[in-house]
Amino acid sequence: VSPWDIALCATGTAVAGENALVLAVLFYTPSLRAPMFLLIGSLALADLLAGLGLVANFAVRYLLRPPSEAAELGAAGLLLAAFSASVCSLLAITVDRYLSLYNALTYHSERTLGFTCAMVLLMWLLCLGVGLLPLLGWNCLRDQSACSILRPVTKDNAAVLAVTFLLLFALMMQLYLQICKIAFRHAQQIAVQHQFIATAQATSTRKGLSTLSLILGTFALCWIPFAIYSLVADSSYPAVYTYSLALPATCNSLINPIIYAFRNPDIQKSLWLACCGCIPSTFSSRPRTSSDV
Repeated sequence: VSPWDIALCATGTAVAGENALVLAVLFYTPSLRAPMFLLIGSLALADLLAGLGLVANFAVRYLLRPPSEAAELGAAGLLLAAFSASVCSLLAITVDRYLSLYNALTYHSERTLGFTCAMVLLMWLLCLGVGLLPLLGWNCLRDQSACSILRPVTKDNAAVLAVTFLLLFALMMQLYLQICKIAFRHAQQIAVQHQFIATAQATSTRKGLSTLSLILGTFALCWIPFAIYSLVADSSYPAVYTYSLALPATCNSLINPIIYAFRNPDIQKSLWLACCGCIPSTFSSRPRTSSDV
């Protein structure tokens, strides 16, 4: 058994456990029903499935005897669908943050829970379609020389996925730049007004921007090297290179719930209530605003 595969399986187990906790908190806390928390739940569900996919891939490779092509393709499809949904959920969160600042006055009336549910459902149907691609022919089980580092996905198809990923990340960065411009413009207006409400909104905006920066920065460090490597490499490259880049990529799903749990006051309060039945007095009583991530 490869130590790398053991590390990936252990990471997948940790990812599944962490994100299951986030989903449980969101599900059992009635106050966490705003659209932004639905997007956080979508991201947690995607990362949960990614963790289960890593465990399933390990089981198919080492525990299933005799080997099954259908099981291998199914595990690969689960990983593709889960990580695609994770990327799309991050994009959706970025778009949501942009809209909350660009349309601050009408955000709560336009961004209804029903509309967000419909968009999330559409996004998941698209990602599930991506997950079916290995079963529909996007595989190299019949021609091992055509395999990419993402076996059983072919090199050409892996390149398509990598380019699509880089384009989506470029879109997220463009939206993030627009968010920064809007936030800086708000900060200038707030500096002139010197009002308490404006100061509270400025604090909320800065918090949202710092969280978004942390999410996107971590996402880039974890995934960009692996995406670029998948463009230039194929199955003939040493496996250790693939493992050394894939492991940090999967750790992004381990980091996402930590960011949300420790930086979102509402989720923190729910976790404290679930663990010890109390809320520390250090928590602020400031109401949640649309700029909080």
